Amino acid sequence: MNDATTADGNNEVGETVEPAETLPEDYVSMRTWFTVWGSVIGAFIAVLNIMITNSSLKEIQGALSATLHEGSFISTAYLTAEVIVIPLTGWLVQVFGLRRFVLTTSLVFMAATMACAMAWNLESMLVFRTIAGFAGGSFIALSFTVILTLLPPSKQPLGIAMFSLTATQAPSIGPTLGGYLTEAIGWQSIFYMQIIPTILMFAILSWGLEKTKGNRSLLKTGDWTGIITLSIALGSMIIILEEGNRLDWFESQAIVRATAFAGGCFLIFLYRQLWGNNAFINLRLFKRWNFSLANILGVILGLGLYGTIFITPLYLAQIQDYNAWQTGVTMMWFGFPQLIMVPILVKLMKTVDPRHLVCVGCIVFGWSCMINVNMNAEYAYEQLLLANFIRGIGQPLLSIPLAVIATVGIEQAQVGSASGLYNLTRNLGGAVGIAFLATFLSIRQQFHSSHIVENISLYNPLTVDRLQSLQGYFINLGADAILAQEQALRAIDAIARRESYVMAYNDAFYFVGAAFWIGAALTYLIKKPQPPSAAGS
Repeated sequence: MNDATTADGNNEVGETVEPAETLPEDYVSMRTWFTVWGSVIGAFIAVLNIMITNSSLKEIQGALSATLHEGSFISTAYLTAEVIVIPLTGWLVQVFGLRRFVLTTSLVFMAATMACAMAWNLESMLVFRTIAGFAGGSFIALSFTVILTLLPPSKQPLGIAMFSLTATQAPSIGPTLGGYLTEAIGWQSIFYMQIIPTILMFAILSWGLEKTKGNRSLLKTGDWTGIITLSIALGSMIIILEEGNRLDWFESQAIVRATAFAGGCFLIFLYRQLWGNNAFINLRLFKRWNFSLANILGVILGLGLYGTIFITPLYLAQIQDYNAWQTGVTMMWFGFPQLIMVPILVKLMKTVDPRHLVCVGCIVFGWSCMINVNMNAEYAYEQLLLANFIRGIGQPLLSIPLAVIATVGIEQAQVGSASGLYNLTRNLGGAVGIAFLATFLSIRQQFHSSHIVENISLYNPLTVDRLQSLQGYFINLGADAILAQEQALRAIDAIARRESYVMAYNDAFYFVGAAFWIGAALTYLIKKPQPPSAAGS
């Protein structure tokens, strides 16, 4: 029989009973932190998969006997599947339960990634990459969902900082790691390497996540019309963005038809979600002022983050003839400052209005792009180092407070929808930004090329002097007069083309920088959010 305890805290035999230790309301166990870290590893893997593969596309294309155009679909297949699954993840978690779904997708990702390393032709590679994209894309939304579900509001900024750090480090180290592994071991190693962090994620989450029951009845009552139309619309959009520049956009009947089809599917999806029954994602979250503005700024973030990571390596490869390893070493300076900034930022967010931090982040990121608007053909690692470093400071100042603003006050029942929508808009911002910048570079290169050619004339004394100088150079190398003249003309043409591309890259950085400065102005349209702790109470 247990001793009875009296009102004064003593039991019947006179012993004092110590009061049970009470934990703070925002206490988070070590097991929960490990679980959050395991989910964040998933977000890292999902982004790394694209970046590390892109750095080795040339070798993969050669091994699979694919053309340059066909090889581009190796990345497109993964990206398309990833974008489709992100908004569906919240609903799939409700159907199968969080633990079962994340562990199953981890196993599917490992199997598909290993199969990619053993692909025997292009078709098999595309199938395996698509499967890996469906599994890997869910990791991004799942990481956000775990953070918002398991952590109390006062701790969510730290979880979001962890998410932002790993998700942005992947683009920094992906090209470097991919280039090194491809050169040292072979392209297959970039796929085998991804198995290690996936196993680590699987082990942590299988231990840390509680077993939860899903609701399989949602499979029967779910809005399959909305799911299918959204999948078609997003998939078509990614393919249009990838192929639009090559097919000259709306000059191509295929692009026109695909756009009309995707637009029709998207309108059906909107109708089903807003006025139909059993909507699988809550679009009415966009009626919330701060959530909508945060998503608009998220598009700008996606444009800047993925756009600069797209045009900087492209510039280095095209103008400086850098290989994947050299490009990766240059891009690593974008990742280093974030390791320092994230812990500082977590402390700043306790006392500083997050709108101020987002505004400063936009200004700093825009400034880093404006540093690159006066590049010449000599700009390489040393000249780009400062801009990449400053960009690495600005990116977390923007991304982490912005995610907090978007998620403050989100009810637990809406976490899946909020996570899917926010991550989708950021990724779409990146996809649209990359497609736009690719077209923008082409248009501006043609514009600058036409102006340069106008000034290259045999009636221009400077042109004549340059041609004679180059012709003499080639004659000294052993060429006869006619061959030397042809080589001199080709050299002039190559210089003109190079300079027109450099000017086009300058224009692209100017556009991205201007977009971020517009984002800085939009920041103060956001209503001042409550501190996370206040929201939690």
